[in-house]
Amino acid sequence: MLVFGIESSCDETSAGVVIGGKQILSHVVSTQIKAHQVYGGVVPEMASRLHVHHLIPVLDAAREKAGIAWGDIDGVAFTVGPGLMGSLGVGVSAAKAMASFLKVPMIGVNHIEGHIYSNLLDQEDDFHYPVLVLVASGGHTQLILMREPFSYELLGNTLDDAIGEAFDKSARTLGLGYPGGPAIDNIAQTGNAKSHSFPHVRTERDLDFSFSGLKTAVLRYNQELGLSSLPKDAPQMADFCASLQARLIAELTKKTFLAAERYQVKQIVIAGGVSANSALREQIKGAPTGVKVSMPPLKYCTDNGVMIAAAGYARLLAGQTTPLNVVPTPSLRLVPRAVISK
Repeated sequence: MLVFGIESSCDETSAGVVIGGKQILSHVVSTQIKAHQVYGGVVPEMASRLHVHHLIPVLDAAREKAGIAWGDIDGVAFTVGPGLMGSLGVGVSAAKAMASFLKVPMIGVNHIEGHIYSNLLDQEDDFHYPVLVLVASGGHTQLILMREPFSYELLGNTLDDAIGEAFDKSARTLGLGYPGGPAIDNIAQTGNAKSHSFPHVRTERDLDFSFSGLKTAVLRYNQELGLSSLPKDAPQMADFCASLQARLIAELTKKTFLAAERYQVKQIVIAGGVSANSALREQIKGAPTGVKVSMPPLKYCTDNGVMIAAAGYARLLAGQTTPLNVVPTPSLRLVPRAVISK
């Protein structure tokens, strides 16, 4: 089956065509980063307007690069949530129009599920259940257990900020611009990760996350050392970024490995924009013996239409479709209820 995927949950307008849930025929992304950089983060109303401006060219380019006719499409997958209401609405409206005109089913996809299924893109292998998913993005930091397809159990959650938000706000404090995660990762490459110490995070539940204390530590270091006044290529900045990144990533890997052992999983997959972080991609390889580790190819780590097509294919193959009266759900949860497994 050929599935056309549309992603517009935040500030990336993207579309792609996937056959068989894994083979990518086209992958098109129009980013809004430069438009939002001047404001230090995503401006929701601007994001919505830019989606409207970019969407039709992106859809056309995805079809043309795939080398298919519109009538070849077997289903239209789209992000239904979570995300920004206005941004989601643009993609949902486009999916409805396409599905109605082509007389094919439409499949609403949870954005996080899309990131999970990005691990199958360009791969011959399937998931090996039970699977432990580390969701690490600008809006989410979670550990989720998948015992079978579309079965999600929340093992751990962030109690305050998401890991991507911690990166972005720390970068803002240091004067490194937006997006902060890639900036810190790039600068950290030449730094000494042991040059600065950061507090170890303690939570009541050992699989939960908390990053607000680390953000506060960055603020205090900046006040004491004047880091934000340093050039980006200063050795002191590299050392600090390396130390900060090491502490943030250690929180992710420590709890991921603990959950992997506790629930005796066969595979760990990482999902979300932070899966592109070089330190995470290296350290996650230290998983417990016998546990397969999967990471999306770098070009599919950030928001994109092909991951939505991949997840939509899996749902469509299982006979699951979405009615035309669907509405965007900005606060959509992957786990139906916020109940943490014990």
